[in-house]
Amino acid sequence: MAASTDTAKAVKARPRARGSLVGLAAWLAGILFFLPIAWMALTSFHSEEDAATNPPSLAASLTLDGYRDFFGTGGGASPWPSLINSTVASLSSTLLVLVLALPAAYALSIRPVKKWTDILFFFLSTKMLPVVAGLLPIYLFAKNTDFLDNIWLLVILYTSMNLPIAVWMMQSFLAEVPKAVIEAAQIDGARLPTILARVVAPIALPGIAATSLICFIFSWNELLFARVLTGVVAQTAPVFLTGFITSQGLFLAKVCAASLVISLPVLAAGFAAQDKLVQGLSLGAVK
Repeated sequence: MAASTDTAKAVKARPRARGSLVGLAAWLAGILFFLPIAWMALTSFHSEEDAATNPPSLAASLTLDGYRDFFGTGGGASPWPSLINSTVASLSSTLLVLVLALPAAYALSIRPVKKWTDILFFFLSTKMLPVVAGLLPIYLFAKNTDFLDNIWLLVILYTSMNLPIAVWMMQSFLAEVPKAVIEAAQIDGARLPTILARVVAPIALPGIAATSLICFIFSWNELLFARVLTGVVAQTAPVFLTGFITSQGLFLAKVCAASLVISLPVLAAGFAAQDKLVQGLSLGAVK
């Protein structure tokens, strides 16, 4: 009797020990990913001399010179036009992606067309082409149509780049929407735009939020197109960041300060929508 009791306790203890190990591994992984960000933030408050020491000193004096140089108070170029351009390009392209992806995902999930899996694969296959492979024809098109250094060209490109992955993600999210709710709305006389805006969108809001955040991050971080197709007027924040790497060398403190400031919108958006992001990423999972 005692032996069976000990065996039962040992069996119950195994899942707890396994859960503790998984939790410990998750904490270690989180700290490992957070350390470079923490180190970048600390370096941004050091002077260039202290940031360039090897090994770097944790006890070095703190200063705001890196942020003054980034914001142009020390005589450099102002980052605000580039930050505004990145905001306009990212928000506009994300809004266009949602407007186009929601009806497409609705047609592929709730009202599936014939061979809808082939259509999804076609959407995803467009992401398999390396971006650099299409750079030359896009540049020639922009040059011949006077679209070079135009922020709306980036909006169109970011929309076309993010649309396939948005349709793929939202198709799985919308597949979880109860069809009975949609049928009830149709019986009440609601048309497709009303169904999408007042029925489907509120139910699939976590998935839409996750898709929006991912599209925003991809647009905000894009560098190749922005570097080649823009100059001064439509320069984005990542392109402005590369300006700190000069022939005189790499100014580490300035680069860390600029990187931290440019990363803040993405970090803030992710933190604000973290609950919906987790729900959205797990909404279409196989149960």
